[in-house]
Amino acid sequence: MKKILYLAGAGLMALASCQQQSGYTIKGTIDGAKDGETVYLQDFAGYELIKKDSTIVKNGAFEFKGTPDSVTTMRYVTYAQDENQPLMMAMVFIENGNITLKMNQEANVVSGTKCNDAYQSFMTQYLDINMSMRELYNKMKSDATLTADKRVEMEAELNRKDSLGTAMVFNTIEQNISNLVGVHLLTSFAPALAPEKVMPLLDQIPAAYASLPEVKGMKEEMAAVASTMVGKTFVDIVQNTPDGKELKLSDIVSANKYTLVDFWASWCGPCRREMPSVVEAYKAYKAKGLEVVGVSLDTDMAAWKKAITDLNITWPQMSDLKGWQNAGAALYGVRSIPATVLINQEGKIVARNLRGEELLTKLEELMK
Repeated sequence: MKKILYLAGAGLMALASCQQQSGYTIKGTIDGAKDGETVYLQDFAGYELIKKDSTIVKNGAFEFKGTPDSVTTMRYVTYAQDENQPLMMAMVFIENGNITLKMNQEANVVSGTKCNDAYQSFMTQYLDINMSMRELYNKMKSDATLTADKRVEMEAELNRKDSLGTAMVFNTIEQNISNLVGVHLLTSFAPALAPEKVMPLLDQIPAAYASLPEVKGMKEEMAAVASTMVGKTFVDIVQNTPDGKELKLSDIVSANKYTLVDFWASWCGPCRREMPSVVEAYKAYKAKGLEVVGVSLDTDMAAWKKAITDLNITWPQMSDLKGWQNAGAALYGVRSIPATVLINQEGKIVARNLRGEELLTKLEELMK
């Protein structure tokens, strides 16, 4: 589906400076919580929740009080009736002031301080856009009575909503880049934004946040993207084929008019849906000088090999079987897949992230 539709609105960062009065108070309610039950205030570190504080539900409500660190942190209020019940979790910006939190299984609402108000405003808009897009997308997929013209019209509307959503995300980041909200959203949504829009925002992140793992990682990825943008010389990738033989991207580039590097994985739904377009392009232009090289972000050799057969992939494949830590993907700053890089025989990158009709149109233009 579209760029913003499946991106998570939550993250794992701790930073920022949205403070005014001394001390914070979180007053909250949780649908279904009973008096005497425990609510936790937790941190997220290394993909694990770490308990920082706890309180008891009294008269249907709970309360946390404390003093923020010198650099404001992001915490998670969590609750579960028992181990068989799903965990309810709400993200809260811990900053000076009175914070109100309402939690339920459908959505959480947090308000009362600068960062929390800004983030809640963003999430309200984000969820509204996503719901609207999902409804439209599901109707397109399930309604067999739709005419071809109506489907084209609905696809155009879906693209319009996607563009509006992406613009809203970017505007919120830009307006808040000096505080926790903007930096958190930038690290969460950068894959949906054009690199040339992300890079200037990175330069605006305050120095106090530069050492955060999420920010450092994103800067490294954007540096890789900058070095492999259109017009740059390609960076070689050397990995093994499914039968264990070493394959060099440079050998294929030098032997063909154009080489399409396709970053994908067997477990990636969008990659599998996009693969018929790559198959079509390969059949149409292989004889005219096109080669494709698949760089798989798989970790399971058997699953990788099965997908190659199931998806009718007949072009060269390589992988180091390290998933998202694939060294080739890192060289090109790939944070989401499918992703493509088109390289000419002289080694210059002529396009990135071509898909579907865009890929076929570009190849038709180049192969005249």
